[in-house]
Order: sequence, then C-alpha cells, then structure tokens
Amino acid sequence: MGSIRKSHSPDFKSKVALEAIKESSTISEIASHEGVHPNQVGQWKKEAIEFLKDAFKGKKANKEKEFEFIQAELYKKIGQLEVELDWLKKKSGLSR
Repeated sequence: MGSIRKSHSPDFKSKVALEAIKESSTISEIASHEGVHPNQVGQWKKEAIEFLKDAFKGKKANKEKEFEFIQAELYKKIGQLEVELDWLKKKSGLSR
C-alpha cells in the first residue's frame, strides 16, 4: 500500500522556506526538525525566492500582465468573430 501524502499549510511552508533562506542551519537539519523531506524544503525555498523576485517588480509588471491578458482576450474574440463571419458568408452564398 502507498503512503498517504501530507498536505501542509501555506503558513508552515513559508516558515520552513524562511528558515532555509536564512541558512542558520542546513536543509537536512531543517527537514528532520520539521518532519519533511529535504528535497521538499529545497523546493519550498526555491519557490519562495522566485515569489520574492516577483513581489518587487511593482505596478509595472502588474500592468504588463493585465495588458497581456486583455490582448489575449481580444485575439480570442477576433478569432471567434472571423469564424462566425466565414460561416455566415458560406450560408448566405457570399463567399468567393
């Protein structure tokens, strides 16, 4: 039988990741103290560092993401309208 996976709270993950980032003790020591696998501690540390990089990008990055989202939605709508127009042309006999 396989073992049941534990799900950890975001608070627990952030606490463990912060300990790993501080490097006051090794990842192995943190893992044994907290009862998780060392690879998991390393992964949480990596995710926390990546998130911190994004946290300091500021409003410009948020505006860029918003612009990209709006642009994608508009391209999707344009594609939908082109398909509908082609269908209407075909049904009405106006297509070449």
